[in-house]
Amino acid sequence: MTVLVAGGAASGKSAYAEKLLCKLSGDAPRVYLATMRPFGEEAAARIQRHRVLRAGRGFQTIERYVNLETATIPPSSAVLLEDIGNLCANELFDPSGSGEDAADAVVRGVEALQRRCCALVLVSNEAGSGGTDYAGDTLRWLRVLGEVNRRLAALADAVCEVVCGLPDYYKGEEPD
Repeated sequence: MTVLVAGGAASGKSAYAEKLLCKLSGDAPRVYLATMRPFGEEAAARIQRHRVLRAGRGFQTIERYVNLETATIPPSSAVLLEDIGNLCANELFDPSGSGEDAADAVVRGVEALQRRCCALVLVSNEAGSGGTDYAGDTLRWLRVLGEVNRRLAALADAVCEVVCGLPDYYKGEEPD
């Protein structure tokens, strides 16, 4: 099963996604596939906060910033991919990323993960509700993220948006 969990900044989407993956994983190994490069104090603080949230839940953390297609995960594991926005930025702007092929690279990577895991929860930033009055690289990233979110929503079994910690399902139902 694949679930796309989207939401704005500090919406509670990460905490919800982690609980959801724990529910879906059963006895499968749990993998936290981290995409945020640890640049600066703010990034380090966010990474630490997410580690604290996962503590005691049996997650193996794998850091992967680009090229998900070749990520090595335990067979039939349950994977929490955090997050699509960072992955899009990495693929778009990192010298080792795919540049103009960023959207295709992210979607191919997610499709490869789907084939190898028993459950996949994707965490993404909500794109577009803050407007599109941006320029340059920010607008470029926003357009890639919007395209990726649409394509991943089509691939997912369920899609929800988290607002104030509460999920609202647009496709499928909340898994039992």
